[in-house]
Amino acid sequence: MCGIFGYVGKQQNAAEFVLSGLKLLEYRGYDSWGIALKISNSKSQISNSRQNRDSKFITEKHIGKIGNAQLSSNDLRSNLAIGHTRWATHGGVIVENAHPHLDCKKEIAVIHNGIIENYARIKEGLLKKGHKFVSETDTEIIPHLIEEFLKKEGFASAVRDAFNQLKGLNAIVVANSLSRQIIAAKTGSPLVIGKGNEGFFVASDATGIIKHTRKLLFLKDREMVILGDDVELLTLPSGKKKILRFEQIDWKIEDVEKGKFDHFMLKEIYEQPKVVRNIAENYTSQIKELKKLIDKAKGTFLIGAGTAFHACLAGSYFFSKIANIHINTTVASEFNYLEDFLNSKSLIIALSQSGETIDVIEPLNHAKEKGSKIIAITNALGSTIYRMADYKLLLGAGPEKAVASTKAYIAKVALLLMLSYAVAGKVNRAKKLLLDASREIDILLSKKNILKIKKIASIINSSEHLYTIGRGTSFSTALESALKIKEVSYLHTEGLAGGELKHGPIALISKGTPCVVFAPQDETFDAIISNATEIKSRGGLIIGVGPKKSPIFDYWIKIKDVSEAQIIPHVVFAQILAYYLSVERGHDPDKPRNLAKSVTVK
Repeated sequence: MCGIFGYVGKQQNAAEFVLSGLKLLEYRGYDSWGIALKISNSKSQISNSRQNRDSKFITEKHIGKIGNAQLSSNDLRSNLAIGHTRWATHGGVIVENAHPHLDCKKEIAVIHNGIIENYARIKEGLLKKGHKFVSETDTEIIPHLIEEFLKKEGFASAVRDAFNQLKGLNAIVVANSLSRQIIAAKTGSPLVIGKGNEGFFVASDATGIIKHTRKLLFLKDREMVILGDDVELLTLPSGKKKILRFEQIDWKIEDVEKGKFDHFMLKEIYEQPKVVRNIAENYTSQIKELKKLIDKAKGTFLIGAGTAFHACLAGSYFFSKIANIHINTTVASEFNYLEDFLNSKSLIIALSQSGETIDVIEPLNHAKEKGSKIIAITNALGSTIYRMADYKLLLGAGPEKAVASTKAYIAKVALLLMLSYAVAGKVNRAKKLLLDASREIDILLSKKNILKIKKIASIINSSEHLYTIGRGTSFSTALESALKIKEVSYLHTEGLAGGELKHGPIALISKGTPCVVFAPQDETFDAIISNATEIKSRGGLIIGVGPKKSPIFDYWIKIKDVSEAQIIPHVVFAQILAYYLSVERGHDPDKPRNLAKSVTVK
């Protein structure tokens, strides 16, 4: 959930490395941030920092987003530093709760992602031994616990023994000012190690590291790595040495920079035609392999959380309509309660942009215990879900830094559409439809259409509520559109199946209430227009999306009919609307309040 970054090496600008790394990772959490470093120049000081004359580490912590922040001193020569940008779990958003946290001697600094389920018991024991705590966090027990173990053993053993006592899904990065080492360990939450010319880097995902190196080691669960003059990989809980295998990834630094765009969300929206074309042109062989697995399975299930679940729901419609087979789907966090019937012949298709979503990982663990096969469709090479799957399919969408997913969602939908047609033996039909959909996105992103959408955003900006409706595959479009709009603009938006209006929600319609109506030229058209008429007759403002204009529409966004692929440009319209609503309302669409990119805690 939180952003983690650390550096140890030969260069003396560790503070600069860590600060710039945190800025790249801020989408993972932005309640507060902080840095701890061992300075090489003893005359350097940081104002407003927590330090005393005997400190080995100095820290600087702040509340809120990093933005364009700089450290309080420009003279910070250091070759060892760690930093953290926080999404709060334990303890409020105050300076004292910001990471890193130190031991009593200020020789051990710790940053942490996850929740320590047994922290209260451990803290009670440490308090009895005289340790002093300054925060409300569960994280602060870690440096003090390591400090206790250091009284009788070395640094690596102390970190290993401390981590072995923690219950829950956690990733920790520990720096030692005396040994000039960083140790990282994980169970559940992600950590990535980078090996570059300047030294070693550690981060919560690859986005923070590729500025320096593309040689990466993705830590597995129950692994620990020691970084200093060299690198050593150990298994937990035993501490047995393991063979190191760094991977080369093909991302570029341009992929994680905004370039000419004001926000990452807008940049990622504009990248979607390329993402869809890439899938249409390059995924046939991989899709055909997955088709074989579905053919063999006795029960196939799609699971995902949030946006990924909406892609799953669209997929269930695709498989029914295109391939004439039933694919089950449910919200991943509920799958634990619906998996009693799984067996060795079951197939689970798990969708996750980050590959670290705890609500997906937990039911997958249970499914594996029953012998079920798992397909991972994710955007993150080496992620937990990627590694635990029997078969993997990377989205190929490139880094996605805006918290609200856009291009990763479109990639999931495109792959599921292609897979549905492959099961039906018509994969070439899918390729054509995806290329047509890609062209429709290009048209939607034309200056003329952007101005039209910006005008709609301006008109509905002052509304108290917004509704999105659809039928068939457009029901999933309505749900995803509502999620995008409310998560970045904070305008209450509710996505509905058109037929459900008369079963209660229509009571909320009053004069001027805006409603987006997804009206593709398919079997749902007449029924959804009838639903729109019901809303119009009660004073609603109708925004129609589809190839055919209806007199009932107050505003119309024309999108050419591209058959089952119509869901793709239709959702892109909603993404653009959500973006401009957010900007119109004065919000940051990249970093919506209370949200983080990767949900790694329950």
